[in-house]
Amino acid sequence: MAKTSKNIIDEARSTIPELSVEEARKMIEASQAVVIDVRESDEWRQGHLPQAIPIPRGFLELRIEEKVPDRKRPIILHCASGLRSLLAARALREMGYENVYNMAGGFNAWKNAGLPWVAERQFTQEEITRYSRHFLIPEVGEKGQAKLLDSKVLLVGAGALGSPSGLYLAAAGVGTIGIVDFDVVDLSNLQRQIIHTTDRVGMLKTESAQKSINAINPGVKVIRHDVRLTSENVMQVIADYDVIINCSDNFPTRYLVNDACVFARKPLVDGAIFQFEGNATVFYPAKGGPCYRCLYPEPPPPGMAPSCAEAGVLGVLPGLIGSIQALEAIKLILGAGKPLIGWMVYFNTLGDRDFVRILRLRRDPKCPVCGDHPTQTELIDYEAFCAGVNFGANGSSQPAHT
Repeated sequence: MAKTSKNIIDEARSTIPELSVEEARKMIEASQAVVIDVRESDEWRQGHLPQAIPIPRGFLELRIEEKVPDRKRPIILHCASGLRSLLAARALREMGYENVYNMAGGFNAWKNAGLPWVAERQFTQEEITRYSRHFLIPEVGEKGQAKLLDSKVLLVGAGALGSPSGLYLAAAGVGTIGIVDFDVVDLSNLQRQIIHTTDRVGMLKTESAQKSINAINPGVKVIRHDVRLTSENVMQVIADYDVIINCSDNFPTRYLVNDACVFARKPLVDGAIFQFEGNATVFYPAKGGPCYRCLYPEPPPPGMAPSCAEAGVLGVLPGLIGSIQALEAIKLILGAGKPLIGWMVYFNTLGDRDFVRILRLRRDPKCPVCGDHPTQTELIDYEAFCAGVNFGANGSSQPAHT
């Protein structure tokens, strides 16, 4: 005999224990249960329990094992009124979860009882559509997208690496993107600097980058810093940003940005390219990783490390490295996965089995900037430093030994 919906609900009520909102509250406060909200995304957005994990009813069986691998752990399910969650609890029982409870009355009863609840960011319909693929990823979801929209990322350079980084950060919905560059677009840039276009030759790179970023995502706020970074202005420039991405192509700027980020305790996503080779990493001594100085205490002698203008670079290579830089910045903002702190991704695009290598980077306890007993505690003249001038412990310059 076929069952009616009433039969199924009655059977579920006879096998699934129900908790009042007060009983549920006590169990939650005692950290004895996982709370699963099986409502749809639009319902979750309007308000939810602070501790709840959102898994819409249609995805419950597919995602529950990832969220709650222990089948003996108590689980409290709820929906708006308690009916959908009752049937969801029955499904979990059939999957082998032993301690499943349904919260009677659901979220409506919880809210009406005056118990604490929170509301997520209210996305516009345009944002819901634009970021819909992010919403489907458990590690991002609406909470993660809200973090991205509230975040601020600074690109040091709007050239080869800054181009893919800036475009992908904008597409991902990073709310504020700062760009530091004082150069103008040149025709020779266009072989690799995909954020610029032929009709913008002669335009400031920051202005050109802003046009491309807002063409992809008009909601992104672009802050232009049309300046050369120096020891006098760098701390002020980086102050308001959550993540710094180094896309520069010269050693004075590399050392300057590294030291400034160490002193400001900010993560620095670093990238470098040369002909067919490139690498990317995250320098973050505040989280136990190394800084740029740990790897390269001093710059190479002049002429030993030619620039792209002198040695050339394969046009597609910055796309690989710059995209990884954007990815690492997003991971840092979301707190998802494991960022490349203490690790470097190295590409040899002419290789086969060694096309990609992962290199271990270790913090140097004797590093002059981030070591256990740093000898440099303030910014210095980095043009002079890279020209071979030695600096004392207080940052004062001294003639280099010859």
